[in-house]
Amino acid sequence: MSTGETSKSDDYESVLAGSSRNVASFERKRSVLENIQHTLHSNPSLVPLIVLAASILIFGLYLGSRFLSAFALTLILQQVAIVGIVGAAQSLVILIAGIELSVGAIMVLSSVVMGQMAMSVGLPAPVAITIGLGVGALCGAINGFLVAWVKLPPFIVTLGTWQIFLATNFLYSANETIRSQEIAQEAPLLQFFGESIRIGGAVFTFGVIAMVLLVIGLAYLLNNTAWGRHVYAVGDDAEAAELSGVQVKRTVLSVYILAGVICAFAGWVLIGRLGSVSPTSGQFTNIESITAVVIGGISLFGGRGSIMGMLFGALIVGVFNLGLRIIGTDPQWTYMLIGFLIIGAVAVDQWIRKVSA
Repeated sequence: MSTGETSKSDDYESVLAGSSRNVASFERKRSVLENIQHTLHSNPSLVPLIVLAASILIFGLYLGSRFLSAFALTLILQQVAIVGIVGAAQSLVILIAGIELSVGAIMVLSSVVMGQMAMSVGLPAPVAITIGLGVGALCGAINGFLVAWVKLPPFIVTLGTWQIFLATNFLYSANETIRSQEIAQEAPLLQFFGESIRIGGAVFTFGVIAMVLLVIGLAYLLNNTAWGRHVYAVGDDAEAAELSGVQVKRTVLSVYILAGVICAFAGWVLIGRLGSVSPTSGQFTNIESITAVVIGGISLFGGRGSIMGMLFGALIVGVFNLGLRIIGTDPQWTYMLIGFLIIGAVAVDQWIRKVSA
């Protein structure tokens, strides 16, 4: 190598040694608003949790101990126990980009079957309850089969089965209520979830405890099992999930069956809540469950959301119901505020979804 070539090589090495060794980056710095958007996208239950905390704080400051007491706060839990359990079933279906309009009808039909099997047929209460849970599973299987295999739209399917299950309920029960005293004498197990325990001024019914345990259990399944990941994958993009090896039809069917069983379980809790078996109870549970899901930040487009958020959404509605009732306002104000919350929750969801667009 010549002296000139050596000099050029030395010059090159000296320039290279002094140059920046940072890897090229094309990611621009996010604004504060974009950071908030990404945080909410990663934690979908954060928005309803903030709204819930703010609601409790506002009513607490305005009403004082009339609202911020152990009894009043646990009363909210008792009032939302049924909606929370049915909302868990609704959450599973909405996570796969479906909808379940028949949840209330399944709940009531299952409770009526439990009551009739125990009181009219004379079966032992555990057997009657098992049959009622089986009815819920069957109803869910019918919905799941029509959606997954027949390829009918979930809205149309569950709108139709809602009417079918509701009519079956009235025909089977002859529109007669089984009274609380009769159940207490012959099948007290049906009223189990109406029993309560006291901790200081707080009153926790077994129905409330069951709701909390159910939500925690489903949250674990959705976040820590292959089945849970499949549920989110199907809701996000069913075709892509199928190409990835997910059994989409089986996943959809399993979700609807599990939702049916949960609704039937809600029927058992409903008997404990009311003390009686009434074929006319829970008429608007389907709408209330969807309300809890939407306010709770679960996307109606599927594939995104947290079942804990649904619980927060149900509690938000409960806080507004109790707070405004203590204030003495017209109940229509509650419906109006809940309507604004629903529209606001959907708007926030659309804004958050732009992160992944």
